[in-house]
Amino acid sequence: MGNRLRVAPLLKEIASVFAGRELYLVGGAVRDLLLGRESADWDLATSARPEEVMKLFKRVIPTGIKHGTVTVRYKGKSLEVTTFRTESAYSDGRRPDEVQYAAAIEEDLSRRDFTMNSAAVKLPEGTLIDPFDGRGDIKRRIIRSVGRAEERFAEDGLRPMRAVRFAAQLGFELEGDTLAAIPGALSTTARVAAERIRDELDKTIASFNPRRGLLLMEETGLLRLVLPELAACRGIEQRGRHRFDVLDHALLSCDYAAKQDFSREVRMAALFHDIGKPAVRRLDEAGDQWTFYNHERESSALTRGIMQRLKYPNAFTDRVLRLVEEHMFHYEENWKDGAVRRFIMRAGEDLLPELFQLRLADNAGTSGAEPDPALLLPLRRRVDAVLSRSRVLSLKDLALNGDDLMLNGVSPGKHVGIILRELLEAAVDDPALNNREKLLEIAGNINKRYQ
Repeated sequence: MGNRLRVAPLLKEIASVFAGRELYLVGGAVRDLLLGRESADWDLATSARPEEVMKLFKRVIPTGIKHGTVTVRYKGKSLEVTTFRTESAYSDGRRPDEVQYAAAIEEDLSRRDFTMNSAAVKLPEGTLIDPFDGRGDIKRRIIRSVGRAEERFAEDGLRPMRAVRFAAQLGFELEGDTLAAIPGALSTTARVAAERIRDELDKTIASFNPRRGLLLMEETGLLRLVLPELAACRGIEQRGRHRFDVLDHALLSCDYAAKQDFSREVRMAALFHDIGKPAVRRLDEAGDQWTFYNHERESSALTRGIMQRLKYPNAFTDRVLRLVEEHMFHYEENWKDGAVRRFIMRAGEDLLPELFQLRLADNAGTSGAEPDPALLLPLRRRVDAVLSRSRVLSLKDLALNGDDLMLNGVSPGKHVGIILRELLEAAVDDPALNNREKLLEIAGNINKRYQ
């Protein structure tokens, strides 16, 4: 690969609008080009001031004009365009106190986080500008800070999280000085907004190898800072079927979920499903085995705290919590159909596919090996068979409602709800009872208890 890179035609077209002004493709898109990947997320750096850029295009949003950045909308694309800049102190650990415009792209690139992100492509010709040997570090698969790592991390406390995230995403190694500088930057990272930490954690878990990033977080102290509940699982031995302590089990479970491309919710639940074990761990009566009774409830409570602290959306949080709460299900072939229906009701039919995926991930994290593909086949077959015969799973599935009960002699009040729940229990055990006449007959007998 020479010093000229292939430039997308649309970028050349955009560059023509900047006639007489310098324009460069920067950031992750350049890194992706050097990795031989396509990137549709384009960030641009220019000698033009923000007010000039706003005059050049019809649709421009002043998304970060205080820091020299605007967002250009052009032919269906959103492009972040930033004027060459240098920066002063970072008193909030994330954003510079003030921005000064720079004269040249090299000065702008000197403020970037890592060498692999500090190259630029001049537009429209495609010439590579690489003052910090980003291409070389990409070839060496190394994440190295631009200049002194301590200074880069002191400027922006999110950069240590970005470093470990890139290691997980790209499979790169952290260069020695860059890795060694992270523990000293923890106080700066602690000042970063929870939402930004959450976004980096999400990207780590969304990578093909989240365990790599999470182990680096543990090594550097980031894990204890960001997820102390998970860090506390180190050294909590389990014995029995388990080969690993609780932390390694969680990381292996999450890694399996990632490699199977399971959903974001399943990956998160795989990471947190056992974090309650340190709090509930007790020795059995013989004094030679650890027990973890009801750890799923404690894990759910701790997970809720994490999700709230990192400001995850409520719908996402609720789904993760349900997975954590229900992950300890135990199926036996002697279950009656009513027991299978109660399992479906408790877990939620919508959650079953992900709950089964979580069980596979849990199993992989227990043994450190691929789980048996037929592990859940008997339960899956029973669920399918039971649902094919009856879908009485909630009050709305009953052949009558509260109004029907009140029209047939049940007094308004809490008894209506109590009777409906008892009718549901009867219909779950025997779906043949789910017709209006039979349910009214049963309801009449139940109602006599309250007269």
